[in-house]
Amino acid sequence: MDKQTEIEIQAAAFRRLQKHLMEDRTDVQNIDLMNMAGFCRNCLARWYQEAANERGIDMDKTAAREAYYGMTMAEWKAGYQTEAGPEKQAEFEVSFKENVAGKQ
Repeated sequence: MDKQTEIEIQAAAFRRLQKHLMEDRTDVQNIDLMNMAGFCRNCLARWYQEAANERGIDMDKTAAREAYYGMTMAEWKAGYQTEAGPEKQAEFEVSFKENVAGKQ
C-alpha cells in the first residue's frame, strides 16, 4: 500500500470512529470511555488540535472541541452528558492521571 492510500484509510477510520461516538453512541459518556479505554471524545479533540498545531495551524482547545464535536461543549453537555456519581468520578481521577495528565 502506498503512503497516500494509507493516510486516506487512516483518515477514513478516524471519521468513522468520530461518527460512531458522535452519532451512533451518544449514550456512552466521556467519563465511561476514559475509565474503560483511557481516552474519550475530548482526548480525540486534543489529538486533533495537536496535529493541527504540529502543522503550524493555530488551534486552541475550544476550537478543536468544536471541530470534533460539531457543536460547542455547552451544546454537547446539554444534549448528551449525564451526571456522574462519586465512584465514576474517583475512577476518572485515576484514569486521567494515568492516561492524560502526564502526556500533555
